[in-house]
Amino acid sequence: MRGFLAVFKRELLSLFVTPTAWALIVVFLLVSGFHFYALVVHFATNADLSVDHGPVQAFFGESILFYLPLVLLCPGMTMRLFAEERRSGTIETLLTAPVSTSAVVLGKYAAALVTYVAMWAPTILYVVVLRRAGEVDWHVVGTSYLGVVLIGAGYLAIGTLMSAMTSSQLVAIVLSSLVILSLFVMGVGEFIFDEGLAHDLAAHVSVWSQMGELSKGIVDLRRVVFDLTLVVAPLFVTVRAVDAWRWG
Repeated sequence: MRGFLAVFKRELLSLFVTPTAWALIVVFLLVSGFHFYALVVHFATNADLSVDHGPVQAFFGESILFYLPLVLLCPGMTMRLFAEERRSGTIETLLTAPVSTSAVVLGKYAAALVTYVAMWAPTILYVVVLRRAGEVDWHVVGTSYLGVVLIGAGYLAIGTLMSAMTSSQLVAIVLSSLVILSLFVMGVGEFIFDEGLAHDLAAHVSVWSQMGELSKGIVDLRRVVFDLTLVVAPLFVTVRAVDAWRWG
């Protein structure tokens, strides 16, 4: 892909020279840090809890505070990718540069994904601190972070597509949040519907169930395929949309 690295560097720099990325990271770390601390205190004061159930499993698989940052922060990280370029008119310069359309889309997306991973990276310290006080199942930690990356990658791809659909950052973040929230609500259907097609479909798309399994060290390849589809499909549509601007 011609020009991918140049677009990636440009977008990554633009993310971190503005306060947006830093503000999102700080807010996320404050919320997740308080969340993890509360879980550790809870488990420390309830010694009768199951030995195979601990703060790591609860942090990744059972608390709503894990999902709120995904619903809110991923749209915030992607809202400006194309919307701001279109609003300011710089998209014309970018599209007339000697770079392929796929390089433009994937370069911007990769920059958002790296920022997302950087946002989660400090949380590994929580596990390191926990390890000093007791045993930690690193296999569970690894599968949990695999889920964090896969789910976040899908949500960022949706955000990238929504940003390409409008020239307004506000509209982009609202659309992204609505789509991601809709997926989350669809997954909650597994706790509402009786056994049948609707229940099975809801369970398949349920991020709650997926993280519940991954936080126990269980990797279901069907869910991994769904996550990857949630990455590829929006990015494919985004490439087609940007192609339409370039040649339309």
